[in-house]
Amino acid sequence: MLVVEDKRGAIALMLASLLFLGTFPAVLTLLERRGRLPQHSYLDYSVANLLAAVVIALALGQAGETKHGMQDFFTQLTEIHDNWPSVLFAMAGGLFLGLGNLISQYAWAFAGLTVTNIICSSLTVVLGTTMNYFLDGRINRAEILFPGVGCFLIAVFLGAAVHSSNAKDNEKKLSLAESGGVDFSSDVTSKEAVLLDPEDPKKNGDCENGNAIGEAKKPGTAEFIIAVENRRSIKVFGSGKLLGLVLIFFAGVCFSLFAPAINLATNDQWHALKTKGTPHLVVYTAFFYFSLSCFVLGIGLNLWFLYHPTAGVPASTVGAYARDWKGRQWALLAGLLCGFGNGFQFMAGQAAGYAAADAVQALPLVSTFWAVVLFGDYRRSSRKTYMLLAAMLTMFVVAVAVLMASAGHRKT
Repeated sequence: MLVVEDKRGAIALMLASLLFLGTFPAVLTLLERRGRLPQHSYLDYSVANLLAAVVIALALGQAGETKHGMQDFFTQLTEIHDNWPSVLFAMAGGLFLGLGNLISQYAWAFAGLTVTNIICSSLTVVLGTTMNYFLDGRINRAEILFPGVGCFLIAVFLGAAVHSSNAKDNEKKLSLAESGGVDFSSDVTSKEAVLLDPEDPKKNGDCENGNAIGEAKKPGTAEFIIAVENRRSIKVFGSGKLLGLVLIFFAGVCFSLFAPAINLATNDQWHALKTKGTPHLVVYTAFFYFSLSCFVLGIGLNLWFLYHPTAGVPASTVGAYARDWKGRQWALLAGLLCGFGNGFQFMAGQAAGYAAADAVQALPLVSTFWAVVLFGDYRRSSRKTYMLLAAMLTMFVVAVAVLMASAGHRKT
């Protein structure tokens, strides 16, 4: 069994987790902007996410010799009659993550990839890191940790301001274009949708790669905004700015709870294991149960959403999902990235403290790169929006650096 114990190994896992967890939202957003139903994408994502947990458990939690006082993956699966309280904590964490990811799919559409991930990650740190600090027996340096948490809190408010300012910019663009005689009728927008065909890059005009046919269709223009709206599967026009923020904050609260749940599952700080001498769940077993409950929730809710969609998404069927192969490989990739990213985060947390491992919540830095490069977000926005965006990202970088500097070392 591979057990990461040194700080260097933990930081390497955090960096890999940061890359994976920052990329998978961009992949799912790409599919939504290309018109693939979010229910279809999330069903594929859920399967691949569970597969990643199984691979990690078998490759790292089963192979090789076990350390004294630890059990391998298969052994712990058979000991559920003794360790079931820890299993329940792990599964509760999976439910929180699954619900947060499901809500985020819609929040990304309403508020944008950057703002959604910034606020969600900041809330995760403000709430989750505080809980993990006390659960971990204060192994992280409080004089460094909590100023970092404060920086994340400031980033939350800056993120809300960026969302509001960017929404006003878009409203102004649409208003000016309409008053200037630009026709946003169905005939024109359907023509735009043809230009945004992801299956033919030569005709792509572009909500994904920024290559426009003509100045009017470049990212940031009113015509571009309309074209993206007609192409995407989640319809956001006509919705209030408040709805996006409500979805973001709800998702952020869910995300803030899953790491503390895994912490409790692997370290049993609340002494829930009643049988004396029962070994704690190793991180691989906890992650498997975590991913299993996330899988069940994701499959169940999205099967229901197939027939009872929301946010203007068309209804679908199980048969239609089974036949929908366009973009399936990307949805599966998103699930693998999220699965391995979460697994690496938990492995790092077990070594250096879950509070410090929350540094992977810097994922919006990666997501922002993809949002600007792939989707043309914040192009042709106002100076106020750019200043707020720069302030938000700067505060976020500072917060992440401070959080990593607080890393400790778990003695047991």
